[in-house]
Amino acid sequence: MKFINYLEKITGVDIYALSSFSIFFVFFMLMLLWVWKADKKMIDEISRIPLEN
Repeated sequence: MKFINYLEKITGVDIYALSSFSIFFVFFMLMLLWVWKADKKMIDEISRIPLEN
């Protein structure tokens, strides 16, 4: 028996897929918005952190 057959027997299992996709999409959009609105000097400072002593 395949794994998908077990999932089909669980009632309401589709809400887990929908909620995980929604969380991923909202997080991705927030990060995209932050990168777009962020100050370029701050991004340069953050990018140089691993290289500084």
